[in-house]
Amino acid sequence: MLRHWSALLVLLALLPLAHAASEDHNQQTALFVLNRLGYGPAAGDVTRVTELGARDWIAAQLQPEGIALPAETARDFAALAQRQRQALSRLSELASAGRPDTAEKERRQALRREIFREIAEADLDCRLQHALRSPRQLEELMTEFWFNHFNVYSGKAEVRALAGAYEREAIRPHVLGRFRDLLGATAKHPAMLFYLDNWQSAASGSRRSEDSGLNENYARELMELHTLGVDGGYTQQDVTELARMLTGWTYDRRALVSPESAFRFNPRWHDTGSKRWLGETISNQGLLEGEHALDVLARSPATAQHISRELAQFFVSDTPPPALVSRLARRFQNSDGNIREVLQTLFASPEFWQSARTPRFKTPYRYVISALRLQGITQPPARPVQAALLQMGQGIYGWPTPDGYKVSESAWLNPLAMQQRLDFATQAGLGRLDREAELANPERMQAEITPLLGVNTLQVIRSSPPALQPVLLLASPEFMHY
Repeated sequence: MLRHWSALLVLLALLPLAHAASEDHNQQTALFVLNRLGYGPAAGDVTRVTELGARDWIAAQLQPEGIALPAETARDFAALAQRQRQALSRLSELASAGRPDTAEKERRQALRREIFREIAEADLDCRLQHALRSPRQLEELMTEFWFNHFNVYSGKAEVRALAGAYEREAIRPHVLGRFRDLLGATAKHPAMLFYLDNWQSAASGSRRSEDSGLNENYARELMELHTLGVDGGYTQQDVTELARMLTGWTYDRRALVSPESAFRFNPRWHDTGSKRWLGETISNQGLLEGEHALDVLARSPATAQHISRELAQFFVSDTPPPALVSRLARRFQNSDGNIREVLQTLFASPEFWQSARTPRFKTPYRYVISALRLQGITQPPARPVQAALLQMGQGIYGWPTPDGYKVSESAWLNPLAMQQRLDFATQAGLGRLDREAELANPERMQAEITPLLGVNTLQVIRSSPPALQPVLLLASPEFMHY
């Protein structure tokens, strides 16, 4: 009798594992992870994830270097990066040409505008094609997440030429690495230095020019948005002292051919006085003062809490469970800010899997990219896509303030937004967005996401003319969510 009871207890213990294993290989689970850890399915993705198992697919996504890019995709991505660098090289050459005379000045201004347009188009192509074509979908999603967290605005003068390089050099290499490395890369990149004005911040009286003086913009956002959070326990005096510690952090405008190496520390502009920051006395150490500040901020418990809450909001819920945020914050601190390990904890949590029961409203960017992926459009015309995103309020590199785009439903769900999405669904579904693309047929699109579609939606789509079916699918309430 004892043996029977023991066997029964073992069987009962294994039942949840068996259930999890069966759930791991069904289409609904595959769709859930494709939508939450990426931009939704392209043709064949649901079948691939179903066969592999959702958890094994997640494990692979957390190690993107192990996911081979298709040969053609790898070549195209390399060509896009080269196109970006060549345009930046032209800009660096122009900056190194010396002072123009009156006759030459107008020609150079026209050339500068032309180069800026060339760079902006290359940057848009690069972002869109990576999001649409890369099998490393979590890497793409995290590139969007971290760019938004460390936002720069391409509408501000020189940032228009630097936003794509910033994403390529400061953001993308670190999206699953150590937070401190990511923080340092963004702090030193010309795009951030220019956007938040630290490139010209200098100790009072350190140089003779109209724009000399201390600028606190970057120091404030570094603590409020990038690390500690608005309730992170710092004061206005701490903002001022941090700004003094970061004086002299600038860049060489003639070295934009490689913006990541354009950073310069100018000791003549640095405030050499003693500072009192976050309760610590800081003596003159030049460049190392700023590096020390980044070390302290990256390892602060407040930063761990702030970043963990943002990740939980991004992947789970607009109002994430406090217990989940606390567990993520502990993992953040215990792993010295290892982003991959924090995400492992997040994706293994019951809160993450339970969130499948409450679909979330897509942001405009997620909606557009998921629609293009479902249609099989891999190289869309960048300008019409960007125009649609700008109309919906979420243009690429288009948010003017440092806080980045919101991800909450309340920010995007309104009558005007719905009308704009219906307009986009019509243009994309009828093939007007990219007339040269070979679109997936309606049956294939529908088959890819059938488990998400309600009975009424399926009935309406199937009873409509084939030409209208893609429009109805992209405009359906179910496709607006993920």
